[in-house]
Amino acid sequence: MALSRLRGPVKEISKSHAPSFLRARFLSSSSSSSRSLSRPPCVQNSLVGGHGSLLRPASLFMLTGVQNNSLKLKLWVGGIKHFSSADSSHTVLQMPAMSPTMSQGNIAKWRKKEGDRIEVGDVLCEIETDKATLELESLEEGFLAKILVPDGSKDVPVGQPIAITVEDQDDIQNVPATVAGGSEIKEEKTNQNVKNENKVQEKSSIKTSASALPPHILVEMPALSPTMNQGNIAKWLKKEGDKINVGDVICEIETDKATLEFECLEEGYLAKILAPEGSKDVAVGQPIAITVEDPADIETVNNSVSSSSEIKEAKPMHHDDGNEAKAQKTSVARISPSAKLLITEYGLDSSSLKASGSHGTLLKGDVLAAIKSGKGSSSKEKTLPSPQKASPAVSTDSRSHIKQSDSFEDLPNSQIRKVIARRLLESKQNTPHLYLSSDVILDPLLSLRKELKEKHDVKVSVNDIVIKAVAVALRNVPEANAYWNAEKGEVILCDSVDISIAVATEKGLMTPIVRNADQKTLSAISLEIKELAEKARAGKLSPNEFQGGTFSISNLGMFPVDQFCAIINPPQAGILAVGRGNKVVEVVIGSDGVERPAVVTKMSLTLSADHRVFDGKVGGAFFSALGSNFSDVRRLLL
Repeated sequence: MALSRLRGPVKEISKSHAPSFLRARFLSSSSSSSRSLSRPPCVQNSLVGGHGSLLRPASLFMLTGVQNNSLKLKLWVGGIKHFSSADSSHTVLQMPAMSPTMSQGNIAKWRKKEGDRIEVGDVLCEIETDKATLELESLEEGFLAKILVPDGSKDVPVGQPIAITVEDQDDIQNVPATVAGGSEIKEEKTNQNVKNENKVQEKSSIKTSASALPPHILVEMPALSPTMNQGNIAKWLKKEGDKINVGDVICEIETDKATLEFECLEEGYLAKILAPEGSKDVAVGQPIAITVEDPADIETVNNSVSSSSEIKEAKPMHHDDGNEAKAQKTSVARISPSAKLLITEYGLDSSSLKASGSHGTLLKGDVLAAIKSGKGSSSKEKTLPSPQKASPAVSTDSRSHIKQSDSFEDLPNSQIRKVIARRLLESKQNTPHLYLSSDVILDPLLSLRKELKEKHDVKVSVNDIVIKAVAVALRNVPEANAYWNAEKGEVILCDSVDISIAVATEKGLMTPIVRNADQKTLSAISLEIKELAEKARAGKLSPNEFQGGTFSISNLGMFPVDQFCAIINPPQAGILAVGRGNKVVEVVIGSDGVERPAVVTKMSLTLSADHRVFDGKVGGAFFSALGSNFSDVRRLLL
């Protein structure tokens, strides 16, 4: 890296000691998309600190990440070097901004301890960002004098000091105590926040015994897509004790989009699996496994982690006992009318029921829950007197009717369906939907399809031709190939025409993308659609095959569906719903100019558009271009 690119700050840095460079590289195979920065943040020329000490920017951080072997991201954040007559010179390392969207980060682990010597290339710590977990490497020699932010610290703002380094080992004891005092306060706040979060407790319970563990790496649940905040462990392909080579797939993770393979980027041994196979809703960043470099350390890790896990499991049990004791002490202050009827009918003891309503109110749901658990039948048999009441058979029938109405079956929901449900709700709530419909005559398309098959042995489906027709229409009407930027409050035109195709799978609806569909031939689109559909149904789509897209198509023409309205897939601004073709009698103008009744095949198209992007003029222009492509379908071959 040439220092000349830094311009102004270079002169200031060159006057003092050589700058400290730290490099961060990706640990996990996170597939979330990264955006390159146009320029690094400016580094301040000079600052004046307390006691008249001069603060100069002398430490730079560099992030280098490679995405799909084609994208590099570099980011510089200024550190501060202190020079004072009272204290020795030292460098304050700050939390760097390691991604464009990063405003805070977590200190996953310190690889160096206070007092350790730092060589060029040594890893100082692991930082968990909003994209991945990265190693912070030093490109300068020195000594780690003070760690200001300990292991497990959460939500450390970008720019906050995290450590102090010195060049001379004798200067470690001269590090100013004022910095340590401020860090202790932050550490206490951090520890308090850690105690208040259950997920953080799980991670801290593993790190509690980190000092007793041999050198190891904590493998965390990665964010494998931009919208992923949790995932499921579908299958472990490696067992505890297995050797791991670079590129080995250690497990399969079910994300909100697909089931992806998690590859290891370092050699070692799988010492402990923390999230077993079949684990559901594992939060991003939660530890799922521990690896070691030496196979002799596997048994040590197993023993240490198992003991901490038992403590972790014992705490919730103790917590539940406390809740039960509290529930037993809490008396039922009020009983709702419907709950009172059920108590009388089933002969329940209200003091033995748990009230979930406000101010100790016993609700109908509390009584039904007790009846379902079996309390109703047992208590009723004991408390009901001999048949002096009228119509006992009616009571039995009503009880069985209530039990029958409450009977249901829980179907496990896939991670994909959960995300689909959430995103569809957000789309209907936040996107103003505009609906436009039109019918097109399908006969020229069917004739072209038949001709391609008979004369050229090219097999294409109706859906393939529809994709091509829509792509060409979007190219001719670029205002329709756009999306709404909420931050800027304006419409952004897309450079390429990328069509997302709705494909139904067992786990939910997937939308693989045909990129640059307007530039591809019908046969190329047909072949690509078949490959993407097979991958989608097998759950093997890679992130770049389903993330993005500028327009969507949902085709139910293979079902008895004449017309329907689809929901927009944000951040896209349009989706075309395609119904089946129906034969109808319509007046057709012949080649001689005479109108005659004829049987034609018509297909209904319904556009759901974001009204912030589409108005009536844009929608009309899009349907005009689309109708021309269907009426003169041979233009699609050009």
